[in-house]
This record gives sequence, structure tokens and C-alpha cells, in this order.
Amino acid sequence: MAAQRSTADILDAAVHVREAARSAANGASGLGPVLSALSEVMEYDHASLTRWDPLLRRHTTLAGSYPDDATAYIENRLHRDPVFPVLRSPERGGLWLRDVPGQLLAASPGFQDVLSPLGIEDGVAQCLFAADGRYVGMLNVSTRRPRRAPDPARAVVTLLTESLAAAVARQADPPPERAPAAAARPGGLSPRELQVLAELTTGGTNREIAERLHITPRTVGTHIEHILAKLDLPNRAAAAARAAAWGIAPSR
Repeated sequence: MAAQRSTADILDAAVHVREAARSAANGASGLGPVLSALSEVMEYDHASLTRWDPLLRRHTTLAGSYPDDATAYIENRLHRDPVFPVLRSPERGGLWLRDVPGQLLAASPGFQDVLSPLGIEDGVAQCLFAADGRYVGMLNVSTRRPRRAPDPARAVVTLLTESLAAAVARQADPPPERAPAAAARPGGLSPRELQVLAELTTGGTNREIAERLHITPRTVGTHIEHILAKLDLPNRAAAAARAAAWGIAPSR
């Protein structure tokens, strides 16, 4: 069995992860090197970085080593798993497998049908949020060996969240030269404002819209203020009517 790495070694490895993530965020490389560097922070059997597509409402794997069935679950079903609302909160750090309550694991198809058959005993799921509060994707790391305590890698992974989120967000957002011109979008609204406008047609509250788009209710409120100002409309009901007239509806 390999010797336990020192905290200094893990911190040095974290610097390499951050450098790889910054390179990916700048478009100079993909995310494969990020996961390779992460393996020096904590040994793992499987890992992946995924981006969230709010229109298709699914994750897409950008780099990963999970088997096909596990990858399919992460991409298409994880966001409906009972564990997901627990780890999706922007205020929360990563959710480590050993910290998940037993009753929640028992209700989780992701653990019972996917991770448990792989012999997974430990790991972390870390939701990633862009600087503007958007949920952009997730880091998943799994190991068949329980990690020792105390575990400095736990704190280090949390510290890397901002860099990882920036790298994934680069993949989630088109480069500026490929983004649709504002004049080509209805009312000159941004892509995110169009998503919020579409959600207004459902009559949902800010909190309900936030849950569907994986952003905060406060961010939803800000987008609605911008929508009303850009379209010169008095209230959200008028905005919903405008969306219906334009044929804009939420993707489900």
C-alpha cells in the first residue's frame, strides 16, 4: 500500500491542478490534464468533470474515467437523484460519500445501482458554480478504498472549486466570437435572460425557476429586472405574455 502523502505534497499537487484548470479556462487545453493532476491530490479509481446544459437539462462529460453505465447515470439521471438537492446548494462544499446519511444513500439509485456495484466506498461530489452564481457542472471522484482521517485532501478539493468551475464554465459558454449577436436575439436579451423569460410562462416563483435553472432566487430576480427594463414591460405577467407571443417556452 502506498505511503500516506504529506500535507505539503498534497498542497504542491493542488498548485498543479490549479495551473491545469487555468490553462483549460483560458482555452489552452482540455480538462483531461486537470483530472490527471487531481490524481496527485487524492488517489481515485474513477473521476469526471461534467458541464450542465440548462436547455437540455442534462450533464455532459468533458473528461472522465467512469464506466459507460456510470457515465450515463451522471449525465442523464444524477440531477434527479435524491442526493442532488443536498449537494447543489452554492453555499455547500463538496459532499463526501462517508458524510451522506445512511437513509439518503439507501434512497439513492446513483449509489445503490451505480457506485455500490463498482465497490465504491469513498469519494466526493462537488457542484461547481460560476462567478455569477450559475450552476455550470460537477466534479465527481470515487475510490474503492476509504480515505484516512484526518484527510487534508478534503480541504484542498474545496479550495480548488473556483478554478475548476472557471475551467468548466469555459466549456459551458461559447467563445465570444461564436456567441449570437445581441441584435439577433429577441429584445436583445442575453441567453440566460431568454431562459428566465421562458420560465416566466410557467407562472413559477423565483425559487421554482431558480431550482429548474440551478441558479439562486436572487439571480433570477435580477434577470427579471433586466428583462422588464430591456423590454419596457411593467411586470412579470406582461413579460410572460410577450414570451408567449414570441413562441418562447422552457425546454423540459
